[in-house]
This record gives sequence, C-alpha cells and structure tokens, in this order.
Amino acid sequence: MLTAATLALAACSETPPEDAAAQPVEVLVMKVQPQDVEVTDELPGRVVAFRTAEIRPQVGGIIQRRFFEQGAFVQAGQPLFQINPAPYRADANSAAASLARARASLHLASTQAGRLKPLVAADAISRQSYDNAVAQRAQAAAEVAQAGSELARRRLDVGFARVTSPISGQIGATLVTEGALVAAQDSNPLAVVQQIDKVYVDVRQPAERFEALLQARGSGKAPDANSVEILTSSGISYPVRGRILFSGVTVEPGTGNAVVRVEVNNPQHRLLPGMFVRARLPRMTAPAAITVPQEAVTRDAKGVATVAVVDSQGRVRDRQVNVGEIYNGRYILLSGIRAGETIIVVGRDRVQTGVPVNPRPWQPAKR
Repeated sequence: MLTAATLALAACSETPPEDAAAQPVEVLVMKVQPQDVEVTDELPGRVVAFRTAEIRPQVGGIIQRRFFEQGAFVQAGQPLFQINPAPYRADANSAAASLARARASLHLASTQAGRLKPLVAADAISRQSYDNAVAQRAQAAAEVAQAGSELARRRLDVGFARVTSPISGQIGATLVTEGALVAAQDSNPLAVVQQIDKVYVDVRQPAERFEALLQARGSGKAPDANSVEILTSSGISYPVRGRILFSGVTVEPGTGNAVVRVEVNNPQHRLLPGMFVRARLPRMTAPAAITVPQEAVTRDAKGVATVAVVDSQGRVRDRQVNVGEIYNGRYILLSGIRAGETIIVVGRDRVQTGVPVNPRPWQPAKR
C-alpha cells in the first residue's frame, strides 16, 4: 500500500512548473520610424504622337515620283511626292503673257494721258478727252495688278505640284504609288508623318483624384508633376520621365474618368504611337509619415483598425489607429502611433493584451 507521503510526492511531480506556464510568446516586431513617402497611381495609358501631319495634295494630277523611304525620318520641307507639273507650268506661262499684255496696255495709256495733259491746259482739247485718258490709265494699272496676282497664283500651283513635309518626323507607309491620280479633294492622305521625339501618354484616372491633385497643386503641396514613370505592359520601367500637362484635361461622360495627358521625351523612339503602356502618376506626398506593414493592422467586428504595441515592460497593448493610403504594401497612419514605438507585425493572434512577449526583429520579404 502506498503511504500518504508517497501519494503527495507523486502529485507534486505531475504539476508543471510556474516558469514554464508563463513562458513569453515569441513575436516579430519592428520599431516605427518616420519617412518621406510619395503615393502614386499605376494606371494604363496610350501613346499618342506629339504632332501628326497627314500629307495631302493641294493640286490634282498624276504622281510621277516618290522621294522617301517608307518608315524613314523626314525633315520639315523635304520633298515627298512629285505631281506632274506640266499643266500648271503652262497656266503660269499663260498668266505671265497676260501680265506682259496688261503692262503694255498700261504703258500706252500712261503715254496717252501724258500727251493730253499739256493740251487740256492750253484748251486745245476738251476736259472730257483728258479725263477719259486718265481713266484708261487707271484701268490698265488695275489690269496689271490683276494679271500679277493671277501669275502668282499659277506659280503657287507649280510649287504645290511638289508635295513637301510640313513637320520633321517619322513617315509611315505610302498610300499611293507612282502613276496614281490624286485630287485636292481626296479624303485619304498620301502618307502620314508623326513627330515622336516627344510623345504624349493619355492616362485615365478617377476625376476626384485628379481634382485632389489640382487642389494640392494650388496649395503648393502637390508631388512633383515632372516625375511620371512610364512602364511597359510587363512592368519594366522606360529610361524616361514624363510631366503632367494640367491644361486640356477632359472627363469621359460614360465613365467619369479624367483623361490626363503626360508629355514624355522620347529620344530613342522606343515609345511608338498606339502603344499601350502603364504610367505611375503621383497622387500625394507625405513628409515624415508613419507607415506600418499591412499585416500589422487588424480590424475588429466593427471594422475599427488597431495595432499591437509592445510597451517598455515588454507587454502587449492594443492601440486604435486611423489608416490612410497604401504605399508599397504599407499603411500610412494618420494617427495612433508615434515615431520610435515598437509594434507587432507577426504573432498578434497568439498573444493576449497585457501579457509579456518575446520580441524578435521582423524582416520584410524581398520583392
């Protein structure tokens, strides 16, 4: 039989030590430090040429020659097409002959008026005869002016027969070939020249966000509008930066989105008209902001956001916070946490408020 002393000794050996029951739970923590942040919106956009010129004929005729290689770079004023100029040269020659005839008539009328002037002074002829000669001289002068204008117009037609580029840029495929008959009223262009050393990127974003950006710009607290990042569809950044053009912003009635135009230097011609890209538009700046990882913020049944703070005694205290924008996977806290405080990032669900914890430094995952 077991004695009372033996039973008491056995019962004591089955009771766990108090130190083992009070062992602090290991959690991952970080010390909150302020930092300057700039919140951006990554939105889809479409590349638009800086300038576009549709090459159209100003006179009709047969295309004789093409002076450019399709897809090449052309300079402003460079000849592109030659329309048969023979009919327009003939018209110019005819206008030149009409001008010469009008000048001869003017010379004759001027001579006649000069001869009659002393005769009317001596009452050798009637005043009416002299007035008629002066009127004929004035009429001949008007005919000279009219003939000169007609000659200038015909010479313009001769010049228009050689079609030149109005801008410098990259020319696309030609839409007509040699031997084609073109007219000044044609609806289709001969070719299209696009200036792409600069391009526009049209980006759509909610109108209220753009309005907030305008208000921040008016107060002098707007982010740098000259630091728009342009990305490929796969997320690779182009080695260029754009600037937001605040003028000419339109709002689409169907979606309520504001179409924001971004001007981008494109010296390497990597951005081509029609391409779809992504643009990171700055939305707001927050100097010395308090940010915490998203996983450090929990919400109760009412949706109230809280963060677990480790106090100076190593115990857990819940703190209600007011969260703002998300920046690189972190909440920007508007209130609730001060710089230098230690918060729990991982392990909050394993501890209760007021109990001690065993803190270990939290390391963010590599992106």
